[in-house]
Amino acid sequence: MKEGPNIAHIAALIGDPARANMLTALMSGNALTVSELAQEAGVTIQTASSHLSKLDSGGLLHPRKQGRHKYFALASDEVAQVLEGLMGLAAGSGHLRQRTGPKDTALRRARVCYNHLAGDMGTQLFDSLMSQGHLALKDCQLILTDTGAEFATRLQIDLAALHSKRTPLCRECLDWSERKSHLAGSLGRAFLSRFEELSWAKRDPKTRVVTFSQNGKKEFEQLFRVI
Repeated sequence: MKEGPNIAHIAALIGDPARANMLTALMSGNALTVSELAQEAGVTIQTASSHLSKLDSGGLLHPRKQGRHKYFALASDEVAQVLEGLMGLAAGSGHLRQRTGPKDTALRRARVCYNHLAGDMGTQLFDSLMSQGHLALKDCQLILTDTGAEFATRLQIDLAALHSKRTPLCRECLDWSERKSHLAGSLGRAFLSRFEELSWAKRDPKTRVVTFSQNGKKEFEQLFRVI
């Protein structure tokens, strides 16, 4: 008998097309209802409920009730990281969906990856922080340097609050469209939240697209230049 984690079980859960579509929809970071996820998967509500039950039992979802409605979200950052990695593997292998157009271009430019910025602007942010010495690799771990802490503080990001969280402060996440790293962890989430607070960026509630205002683009380019 083989020992160790049963990756085949998790792979089978993710591998069903309907369940894969549901999980991808939840990469927006929003909690969705059964009916909303059924629409995303192109199945009936009854079928969607069955799929969601399996995903919940497999530890991939976090369900919660509010009033008469039951909402589902991804269970953790780790689940989102696995899904983004699989998207990168699929894209690199040429397994892309056929729908193209403005939405596809916008998703590649800037999008939400669970709770942080991804796409071209996400990888630019990461590359800039690395090139300016604000992030560094130490013993194969991504860390925020002293200059990085000063930079984040100037942007009014509360690092003390981030350090108190269980989520790692900095983590690399492989971007499926750029095939490069973008910044995840509590700091990645904080950057995106700060961009929204400053009205530089806005999430499309129906997609994963993040749209930057003209001023937001200008400020972003100034702050996150790649040296």
